[in-house]
Amino acid sequence: MRVVLRLLSPLLGLLVAAVGVLTALEVIVAWVAPSSSPLVVPWPTWQAALAGLTWSSAAVRGVAIGVGVVGLLVLLVGLVARRHDVTLTEPVPEVTVTTSPRSLARAVGHEVRSHSDVVSASVVASPKKVVVRAGTLDTPEEVRTAVRERVDEALGRLPLARRPRVSVTVAATKGVK
Repeated sequence: MRVVLRLLSPLLGLLVAAVGVLTALEVIVAWVAPSSSPLVVPWPTWQAALAGLTWSSAAVRGVAIGVGVVGLLVLLVGLVARRHDVTLTEPVPEVTVTTSPRSLARAVGHEVRSHSDVVSASVVASPKKVVVRAGTLDTPEEVRTAVRERVDEALGRLPLARRPRVSVTVAATKGVK
């Protein structure tokens, strides 16, 4: 979702800048030569069409509803795209300490991969959950217990304000030991 915001923000900024430049040019042309035709935008035609509208007109209400819906969608995209940091315990009340989910996954992944029976591992972390998928050449159930203990130890060493749920999946991989 953050990618959408990173694309949407410059596009909206360019659109607002273009409208501003176009408005400035139209105003300058209207001041310099009031009797000439508009530069790009047909303002006199629009003014005549809008003169008959009131605040209670269906078109005005429809545009207002449309603008409101688009505004709510942009607000929702912004709220969903916020960064979901993992909160750590505060060393002092005035200091807030956070880390990224990627760093938490990297720390847990390093611990999982250091186990001698694990041949491959992937870790995905969020503030609420850590998901570990590991591959082994041995019996998956035995390795799963050992990996789960290592993940619990790694999370225990970290100063996490809230301990995430842990999900460990170990599958047998093909290969020669």
